[in-house]
Amino acid sequence: MKFSLPTFWVAAVAILFSLAGCDDKEKDAQPAVGTLDIEMEHVVGSQALALSTTTYTNPVSNEQFTISRFNYYVSNVKLQKADGTEYAQPESYYLVQQSDAESKHLHLKDIPTGDYTGISFVVGVDSARNTAGAQTGALDVNNNMFWSWNTGYIFFKMEGNLLASSSYPAKAFLMHVGGFTKPYNAVRTVKLTFPSSNLLVRADHSPELHLKADVLKVLNGPQPIQLSTFMGAHMPGSNAVQVANNYAAGMFSVEHIHAN
Repeated sequence: MKFSLPTFWVAAVAILFSLAGCDDKEKDAQPAVGTLDIEMEHVVGSQALALSTTTYTNPVSNEQFTISRFNYYVSNVKLQKADGTEYAQPESYYLVQQSDAESKHLHLKDIPTGDYTGISFVVGVDSARNTAGAQTGALDVNNNMFWSWNTGYIFFKMEGNLLASSSYPAKAFLMHVGGFTKPYNAVRTVKLTFPSSNLLVRADHSPELHLKADVLKVLNGPQPIQLSTFMGAHMPGSNAVQVANNYAAGMFSVEHIHAN
């Protein structure tokens, strides 16, 4: 069968248009994604957290203390939708440090667009990563959040000084929380619901979620802590579990959402 020259060109143009249409359909089939910035604000009750320079009061015992270090891991971030579906951010491991302003801004990419009603995350590092050997980024052991002698990550670290009173001398305190095996598993999941509006993830703008972390909730939680008699959770154990139960019960809250 022979084609005349005009017929040949008509067929060729038709094929090109057909291929272009396929490309457009493939592009349309790609899921729309957006980004989310999470800002962590650290406070001590009604005061902003300031390292080493401000004296705070323990509501449990009226003790006066300062804080010199405040670090914790946020991992396994998930966003919930009103229809019950959930998006799990892959490889979401963040080391948040009061001494590092940039670390308090968590940047999440490639989130499916949609209206989200809540967020959950783990305070700590899951067992799989605790036993995965040398790692990089937030999980680099050189971040000083790893027990080499115990082979495990420190999930939460708060250090400071208890000021002297008529009942006790001035002394330092340490809260190093970790452990991922029974009976002293300190891995905790925090779940927060957005109270007044949904978080709208869109391809053309990036919302910002502002979360607040109140240090006093570590002390004034379900299991109140008096610093003068509770001077440290230095390793996995019952003290570490007590601290983890407290900060999981109410340290984090949703402050507001910026639509941007």
